[in-house]
Amino acid sequence: MSLQCAAHAVRALAVLPAPASPRRRATCVFLSLLPRRLGRAVAPIRSAEPSSPPSAAPAAQPTGASAGKAAVPDDEFSLAKVSFGVIGLGVGISLLSYGFGSYFNLLPGSEWSALLLTYGFPLTIIGMALKARTLPTYYAELKPVPCITYADALALREKCATPILKQVRSDVTRFRYGDEQHLDEALQRIFQYGLGGGIPRRNAPILQKIREEVTEDGKYSLVLVFEAKALELSDFEKRQAKFTSFFGPGIKVEIGNGGDDLYEVRLISETT
Repeated sequence: MSLQCAAHAVRALAVLPAPASPRRRATCVFLSLLPRRLGRAVAPIRSAEPSSPPSAAPAAQPTGASAGKAAVPDDEFSLAKVSFGVIGLGVGISLLSYGFGSYFNLLPGSEWSALLLTYGFPLTIIGMALKARTLPTYYAELKPVPCITYADALALREKCATPILKQVRSDVTRFRYGDEQHLDEALQRIFQYGLGGGIPRRNAPILQKIREEVTEDGKYSLVLVFEAKALELSDFEKRQAKFTSFFGPGIKVEIGNGGDDLYEVRLISETT
């Protein structure tokens, strides 16, 4: 009886599967839980919309009648476009170098060394002072402003631009001395610095650049672009008649906003 029970027990154990090892049991448990955990982790990612990077601001393009037109480079040479500071430095350093060389008999012309040093020192100092802006405002060097000229405006300049517009363009595109800024006299009369109804001088607009372009009706226009952080568009608009009076006759003035703290005064020639 006992032998029969033992035989039945052996056959029952043989039918049962082999017990899994601890490593295999842990692997099975991990695989059984993996789909659910992955589903929970991936589901939010799949449902979320991909965030698109912020689009960059488009580059500033010419607007109005000048859109799509090519600018003409200003290759015209003029002595007025050369800095006196550069001339003074170049000539002064050359005289000093040759003067010292001849004084120590390294170069010929020792009899001229005293004269070369006498003129070389002041020229070098003046040139350095103009470039370093260490002199008073009355003698300081004022650099020319950039000028953008479109091809169609260049063709109309000689025929349609008034003498005053030509003079304004010539004055602001060369080095100047004795002025705090370009068009200083004109701005002082138009904005009346320190007077009743005027503005403080520290708030004066500063000319940044000029443009030569043709309006939509085919007229030559000289655009003055000012930076004025302490002023508003209305401060220019209410002085539109003064701009017309000062830069006239034969022109029409339009005022516009040119961007951040920039204001455009468009001087349109009536000559056709």
